[in-house]
Amino acid sequence: MPTDLAQHIQETPLVDTHEHLEREPEWVKNGPDILQDLFGNYVSTDLVTAGASPRGLTRLMDGNDPDIAGRFEGIRGAWEAAQFTGYGEAVRLAAKHAYDIDELTGTALEFAGHKNRVLREPGERYRLLHDVANLDHTQTDDKIWECAPDESGLDFFLYDLSWRSFCDGEIDPDQIEADTGVVVTDLGSLKRGMEAIFAKHAPTAIAVKSQHAYTRTLDWIERTDAEASTALAAALRGEDIDLQTRLCLGDWCWARGVELIIEHNLPFKIHTGYYTGNELMPVSRIPAGNMCALFARYPHAKFVLMHIAYPYNDELVALAKHYRNIWVDLCWAWSIDPYSSRDFLRRFIHAVPINKIFAFGGDTQWPTSAMAYATQARTEITRALESEIADGYMTEKGAMAIAERIMRGNQFDCFDVSGTRANIHAAA
Repeated sequence: MPTDLAQHIQETPLVDTHEHLEREPEWVKNGPDILQDLFGNYVSTDLVTAGASPRGLTRLMDGNDPDIAGRFEGIRGAWEAAQFTGYGEAVRLAAKHAYDIDELTGTALEFAGHKNRVLREPGERYRLLHDVANLDHTQTDDKIWECAPDESGLDFFLYDLSWRSFCDGEIDPDQIEADTGVVVTDLGSLKRGMEAIFAKHAPTAIAVKSQHAYTRTLDWIERTDAEASTALAAALRGEDIDLQTRLCLGDWCWARGVELIIEHNLPFKIHTGYYTGNELMPVSRIPAGNMCALFARYPHAKFVLMHIAYPYNDELVALAKHYRNIWVDLCWAWSIDPYSSRDFLRRFIHAVPINKIFAFGGDTQWPTSAMAYATQARTEITRALESEIADGYMTEKGAMAIAERIMRGNQFDCFDVSGTRANIHAAA
């Protein structure tokens, strides 16, 4: 018999603050088969760590090969080693709730393969996310500036304006001119181009997002216009600019983006912490503490620090406690390390005002994975808050109020959801 708290967490619509969801036509026309759907997410990195061969993984993801059981057999040993990681648990949840598979075997996967085609019918993407996962809405980073209305769910599928290329110091004058009509020849025209991008796309954006931590340090240094002008001139000449020049230009562009999010009342989401993939993670790049100068320089900006900066969790708690312009997002963290994420939530509750944390984002490509990750998050939130009750820190009523806040209330306070929805309807 579930507790009132557990029931409340299951029934509360969950705001999904971070996805990389493909749009409806891609899901319907070019979407994954059952193996690509279940394993075409973060679990593939655990399979690599567990020893799956490159050949086995390549065959696993080959949708042109009809031998479902044979494709699974090539990674079965690695799967058995990885099935109880957070990523593995999410696969098992997707298999159960999307395909009615209780145990992953070649036979079970072959038998359930036909259900994949049903799931990829028009409208099923919305149903899986809205009805099955019980999400209030999704916020998707599709890695472009444009935040075009999504006709498959105008109020449901919201989009981030990507600022990664600018933070990386990667300037594409042709793209800026094509999108805004601004010809970039110097620093002044680059700034006008940025302002034009925001004027055009910010009204239908729910936030601005950058994941430049994958390609450079999060350490931010304030750069003068003179320094940035020299760096931009080198970039516009088509030179192969060195790292320091790129960082200089990236820092300047990053700061202009922060100034624009303040002007347009948009939060700035920043990837912190753990990398997806294998064999490349320079850990000095990824702690959120690298950005302290940025937080102090722009106290009126809203910074959303993603993925609990794993494995620098404790540092992030301290930052959120100290800086009033920081919000913390548990997106992706539940599947990276469920146990540490549960512990993080409990530590956060006792160190930081509870209005500064968001409970969930799946960080996935396909709706089945997002649904599974949402199921996983609800379970872990329940475990964390039930432990708080058991340890005498709060009543069940108090825990239910916290659940409501972190699952949706804080997000509606931070993001202008109603205003963005109204602008999307106007644009549509």
